[in-house]
Amino acid sequence: MQKRMVMEKIYWLGAVDWDRRLFDSLIPLPDGTTYNAYLIEGSEKTALLDTVDPSMAETLMAQLDGVDKIDFIVSHHAEQDHSGSIIRVLEKFPEAKVVVTSKGKNLLMDLFAINESSFVTVADGETISLGDKTLKFIHTPWVHWPETMVTYLQENKLLFSCDFYGSHIASGDLFVTDQGRVNEAAKRYFAEIMMPFRSIIEKNMQKLEAYDIQMIAPSHGQIYDRPAWIMDAYRDWVSGPPHNLVVLPFVSMHGSTRQMVDRLTSALVAEEVRVEMFNLAVTDIGKLAMALVDAATVIIGVPTVLAGPHPLAAYAALLANALKPKVKFLSIIGSYGWGGKTVETLSAMIPNLKAEILDPVMCKGAPSAPDLNALDRLAATIAKKHKENKFQ
Repeated sequence: MQKRMVMEKIYWLGAVDWDRRLFDSLIPLPDGTTYNAYLIEGSEKTALLDTVDPSMAETLMAQLDGVDKIDFIVSHHAEQDHSGSIIRVLEKFPEAKVVVTSKGKNLLMDLFAINESSFVTVADGETISLGDKTLKFIHTPWVHWPETMVTYLQENKLLFSCDFYGSHIASGDLFVTDQGRVNEAAKRYFAEIMMPFRSIIEKNMQKLEAYDIQMIAPSHGQIYDRPAWIMDAYRDWVSGPPHNLVVLPFVSMHGSTRQMVDRLTSALVAEEVRVEMFNLAVTDIGKLAMALVDAATVIIGVPTVLAGPHPLAAYAALLANALKPKVKFLSIIGSYGWGGKTVETLSAMIPNLKAEILDPVMCKGAPSAPDLNALDRLAATIAKKHKENKFQ
């Protein structure tokens, strides 16, 4: 794909990765992704903002054919999908300086052995003039690595946000045209990558409130030429209250836990509580992460295997603990054959979730009438707590 004009003297470069389906050998990419870089031609100097994943380096280098010089390579984030082609760009433009935070400099030297003399470090709020265009660098640590920053192009009121507001979605569209599709992709991106850093992201969003942002150009996904809606969405995902939602990841080996999950789901729906169930044997883990963004309550449905939780349920607990959603209530339901410590083991896996623990419901073998009644009471308790907290 050729470089494309964003506005006068500002170009999108990069690559659309239509085929990629897994990121970091962990994160599903059902819609592929893009690696966005941007070229800004000032009246005196030229800057390249970010590069691309090394697998797409040839695409970027072809787009740079005909570019006479690059004075600055701005590296917002050291992760390889953004900075992995810097070495190639420096080979073509050896006089270019790599603009980074001080932490970014150290990471890039460790990852790519870039010579220290190639770097220019910038402080929070520092500017670099390209002549008739001014780049202002805003440090945004832990969005989502410690060295990250964003760039505000002052004259054009354009924010180059790197992973901030990004979305893994492959498209030939330069700008957002399908807001619903992009919203889902951006929410998945937030859930899988950004959610663990909600409190710090909130502070970084407050820093950005001082700027008149008319356009956002992220490093993954399409450009937001009307960015208010994605900024509002982030505010809700980061600091808005949980929703009237129970997320119920479960696994069942012989049907007993599934009976319990179905009974609890039916009882919750009757209590006007929304439920999203995820069969861990087949679910898209990204969909589970997205649901956790809004969840007020998480209930894990788990059978006992070798005296402990089924490994898929343990994985779900570890995932929730790592993502740190804003859930308020937690519980466990499930069955066992001859004994075990499933509840104790799972409980120890979620220390990051500062939530109220509701009494678990564990049954021996298939659920009996008293077990089913206990599930009804659990549903009533959850509904009452959601109403008391005015979750919508």
